[in-house]
Amino acid sequence: MILLASSCEEKLALWSQALTGVSTVLSLSNLRSLKYEMSRRKPTLLLLDHDLLDEEDGEIIDNLLILSPKTRIIISTSGISDETEWNLFKSGVKGFCQETIEPELLRRTVTAVLNGELWIRRKLVQYMQSELAMTMQEKKHIERAINSLLENLTKREYEIAILVGQGESNKQIARQLDITERTVKAHLTEIFRKLAISDRIKLALLVKDTATSSNHLDINQDSDYPTISA
Repeated sequence: MILLASSCEEKLALWSQALTGVSTVLSLSNLRSLKYEMSRRKPTLLLLDHDLLDEEDGEIIDNLLILSPKTRIIISTSGISDETEWNLFKSGVKGFCQETIEPELLRRTVTAVLNGELWIRRKLVQYMQSELAMTMQEKKHIERAINSLLENLTKREYEIAILVGQGESNKQIARQLDITERTVKAHLTEIFRKLAISDRIKLALLVKDTATSSNHLDINQDSDYPTISA
């Protein structure tokens, strides 16, 4: 099901007509009924008029997604700042379109988002790339800091830390390294001291291998709002 939400009856009528045959459509004219139907129906997609929101638009999006976490949200806008659009995207919005959008393009936008894609302006892709680069830099900084800490461990302490990260118990570690459990515990006490942590859970998180993945961006050259494969 697709929910359409706007205080403008004309918009609702145009949207409903454009999406005929795509899915069952329900039109709503206020936030109160929208929240109720989001909770009750758990729609696949919500096409939401930004004019229906207030200054706390990001908080409202958060609340709507709490009511229906799997709902994909597209916001129709007459024009908002890049920063506002980016913040809404980070809040969980999957697409944006101009309120003057042609019916056929609206249909394409909705279909793309229903298929798991994103529909955002090219300029927002630059925001995405910048944030990704910043995140990667922070990750490398953290990794360097962790490696620096781990370098303070002896070879035996490092072996034990890695085994803890793999989920091994003290008994299993003792067996693998051919040492006593008492020795393992003594090494762990020293590891915790050197790394300034308090327990094996934090140690496991510290040394656990991390994997990174990247998304493929497929920009639709025919629109100011390209589709991006998630």
